[in-house]
Amino acid sequence: MSRRYIFSSESVGEGHPDKVCDTISDAVLDACLTQDKHSRVACETYVKSNIVIVGGEITTRGWIDFNRIVREAIRKIGYVHDDDVFHADKVFITNILTEQSAHIAQGVDARKVKGKKTAEQGAGDQGLMFGYACNETPELMPAPIMFAHRLGRELTRLRKSGKFPWLRPDAKTQVSVIYEDGKPVAISNVVISTQHTADIEHADIEKFCIEKIIKKVLPKRMINARTEYLINPTGSFVIGGPQGDTGLTGRKIIVDTYGGMGRHGGGAFSGKDPSKVDRSAAYMGRYVAKNIVAAGLAAKCEVQFAYAIGHPHPVSVHVDTFGTNTASETKIQRAVTRTFSFKPADIITQLDLLRPIYSKTTNYGHFGKNDKDLTWELTDKIAELRKHA
Repeated sequence: MSRRYIFSSESVGEGHPDKVCDTISDAVLDACLTQDKHSRVACETYVKSNIVIVGGEITTRGWIDFNRIVREAIRKIGYVHDDDVFHADKVFITNILTEQSAHIAQGVDARKVKGKKTAEQGAGDQGLMFGYACNETPELMPAPIMFAHRLGRELTRLRKSGKFPWLRPDAKTQVSVIYEDGKPVAISNVVISTQHTADIEHADIEKFCIEKIIKKVLPKRMINARTEYLINPTGSFVIGGPQGDTGLTGRKIIVDTYGGMGRHGGGAFSGKDPSKVDRSAAYMGRYVAKNIVAAGLAAKCEVQFAYAIGHPHPVSVHVDTFGTNTASETKIQRAVTRTFSFKPADIITQLDLLRPIYSKTTNYGHFGKNDKDLTWELTDKIAELRKHA
């Protein structure tokens, strides 16, 4: 008997308060890495109304103009209108950044200190991280989250084109996909909520979103007469962004990853340099899982790592193919450990992570993008995995 179910995933626009914070935090990280690639950065941002608070721990040899970075990030998002309470040139900025804890630093640094059992670089924190891939889309990502991201990207592109001046930066999208026997077959529901000026009619917003966004970017074969469209379902969305809601770095971790389809270890990404395995090991997990699926060894794959702070090796590595494997999972696990190294220092080297590339990751998912700088999306280990498996 076939099994039928619906799975939903959401995405959020650059002007969503939480994404404003992620954008600022990653902009700070990139500024630090541009001047000093060995910078240690854990930058968190909070926004509300016309206030921005930037805090965390940063150790860098660079000189960073934090106020300029904050304002430029907000300006690029699009909060520049005269009626914006949250405005790039008018926000009040509070900086409560300090240096990284010396005790954390000694655990991460590649040097021997009293109480540390090795001189190798250790993980920047304890915790568990997941990577995931599946063959539902060309990007080897789950269909619901990729469809939601496509809607958000197109909405932002049209807003920034200047052709639709009534559009404002805050937005959310959501797509519900019907699955039969584990395969996506149709879209049952699409939600778009977009901030707008007060002088646009709801009917015009609805027509715009359906005709110029939904029907343009979603697969035509998956939309039918039963597909439901919910456009600005509250009826009005004039008050948005940090004026309407608070924002905080790291609160959109499911949007950033697999839309709930793959598991999540709980650690956020934005504002963290790659010594933090919350970020770098999650990227490595995606790299491994994507190469396994691209190699045809499984239709679906999830990889889990766990680390102890200051320790140079993962305490566990686990591969799960959910019964979709074409080789035994024992062979796949062996191929993974022979092909990749999961030491924190080796992850940074393998993926070339000491570069100011992180602002490219902030919005519309850290995974599934076609950008050569995002090395965890490469499928260059197919032959090696097949050989070992």
